[in-house]
Amino acid sequence: MTIPIKPTIITIAAVSGGGKTSVTNQLNQELSNCTALYFDDYDFKESPKDIIEWVNNGADYNEWDLAPLIQDINSVLSKEEQIDFIIVDYPFAYLNDGMKELIDLTIYIDTPLDIAMARRIVRDYSEKPNAIRNDLINYLTNGRTGYIEMIRSVKPNSNIIIDGKLTVREITNKIIEEIRTRIL
Repeated sequence: MTIPIKPTIITIAAVSGGGKTSVTNQLNQELSNCTALYFDDYDFKESPKDIIEWVNNGADYNEWDLAPLIQDINSVLSKEEQIDFIIVDYPFAYLNDGMKELIDLTIYIDTPLDIAMARRIVRDYSEKPNAIRNDLINYLTNGRTGYIEMIRSVKPNSNIIIDGKLTVREITNKIIEEIRTRIL
C-alpha cells in the first residue's frame, strides 16, 4: 500500500490588477498534476461588505469566513486522484487562520499601483469606457487604501515576493524555479 503524498498548496497574492489570475492560469498549465482555485469564484457570505471600512477598522483577515474555499481545497485533498499542486488565486497570504494551516507556499506579486490600475482599466473597461472615470475617482478617494493594505500586510506575510513589472511568462518561470528550489 502506498501512502499518497499531499499536494503542495501554493497561493498567489497581488493587488487587484496585479496578475494573480493570469499567473495562476499559467502555472496551472505549466505544472503537471495541478488544479487551480480562484478567490473571485466564491461568494463569501460572512465577509466585510465595505472593504475600505474593513481596512480602516484594522483589516482583521479572520472576518472573512473562507469555508467554501477551504471546503473545495479539502475536497481536492481527499480525492484518490494524485494531484501534485493546488494553485490558489488568493489575496491574503497567511493572514486568515482558516487558510494558513493549509498553505505550503505563498507568493506575492509586487506590482506597482500605477501598473495594476492600468491593467484593471484595460481588463475591465474595454466595452464600457465611461465607467473608467467613476472607478478612478473611487480609487483616488477610497480604493487606494485597500491596495496599501495589501502592500502593508500581505506582502510581508508572503514567502516569495516577485516583481510585478515582469511579464506573466517571466513571473511564472521565477515561481517554477522557486518551487523546484524549495519543494521538489
